[in-house]
Parts: sequence; structure tokens; C-alpha cells
Amino acid sequence: MLDADSLAALNEALDDEYRARATYQAVIEAFGPVRPFINIVAAEDRHVQALLALFTRFGVYPPPDRWAGNVRAASGVAEACEEAVRAEVENDAMYDRLLRQVQHPDVAAVMRRLQQASRERHLPAFQRCAGVAGRGGRPRWGRPGK
Repeated sequence: MLDADSLAALNEALDDEYRARATYQAVIEAFGPVRPFINIVAAEDRHVQALLALFTRFGVYPPPDRWAGNVRAASGVAEACEEAVRAEVENDAMYDRLLRQVQHPDVAAVMRRLQQASRERHLPAFQRCAGVAGRGGRPRWGRPGK
């Protein structure tokens, strides 16, 4: 059985992962298949699926995805990278906070894995992107912003 605090944390985490996926998808739709967005949007989808599996396991309905198709891309790739850096930092802080309230060990384990992926892979990729794109250079991994 899932306790109320763990369920609330799952709801919040899923909503945040939905938002990240929709945001990075909007960047791809606006600017084409630019990296690291094309790689990380797939990772965000895996994050969503990992959380949805917990909802299924515990027999509770997940909140709907209110973000898909409802997020506007930044004005350019450089700005999108900078926004993504902020979003990943906020995601890390969110998981720190949620992990303090989660009581179910399986929920905590999944959240720690998602936090680690965001902290160790997503954040550095977006920091590199922001550094290159922010200097007006063309990212070696994709098209420049329009």
C-alpha cells in the first residue's frame, strides 16, 4: 500500500517530468533535432514511464499530462539551453525535497535514480549547450537557434 506522502510526491514528480518532456519536445519542434534536446527528451519519456509504472504497481491513477502541446519553446537554442539548466537544477532540488517526505522504499529508489540521471547527465549536457550557444558559437551537436 502506498502512503499519502509518497503518493503526493509521485504526483508532483510525474507532473514535473511531464513538463520537462513537453518543454524539450517544444524546442525540437521549434528548432529541429538539436542536441542535447533530442537525447534528453527521450530520457524524460523514460522518467515518465518509470513513474507511471509505480502508479500501476500501486493501483492508483496518475494525474493527466497537462503539459503536452501546451509549452512554448524559448526564442532560440541558447535561451532554451539556459532555461533547461535552470529546470534541471530545480528538478534536483524538487527530488531532494520529495525524498524527505517519501516513505515507501520503492518510490524513493526510483526517485533517486531519476534525480541522479538529471544531475549527472542532463544538467551537464545543458550546461555545455548553454556555454557554447551562449557565446554565440554553433553547438557542434546540432543546428544553431533561428
